[in-house]
Amino acid sequence: MTSDPISDMLARIRNAQLARLERAEIPLSKLKLHVAEVLKREGYVSDVRTEEGIQGKLVIVLKYGAGHQGAIAGMRRRSRPGRRLYIGHNELPKVMNGLGIGILSTSRGIMTDKDARREQIGGEFLCEVW
Repeated sequence: MTSDPISDMLARIRNAQLARLERAEIPLSKLKLHVAEVLKREGYVSDVRTEEGIQGKLVIVLKYGAGHQGAIAGMRRRSRPGRRLYIGHNELPKVMNGLGIGILSTSRGIMTDKDARREQIGGEFLCEVW
């Protein structure tokens, strides 16, 4: 059991990509599944699947470019269990000057910072991916 499942998810993805693995396997939860679907929709990972079992597994198929360069250059957890970070829609920072995405948990679900700006809604700023 981890106290911060999103940090654990990001670390597993980062470690799998550094090891040039085809996929990362993560214990399943709805929050992690929605974050992974945002990563897929934005083109950072190839595919997201779930596997049944006692607890269930989230399988994230990683994406690589030319020279085995990973599609994800970096990830950073912003809101932590010890210090939550809530941001209004007008205070949302641009990740890497618009080259990356921020993932937020809002009252309308998990979405990117661009979607939150368009819908003028704030929320908990979970992480940044570039």
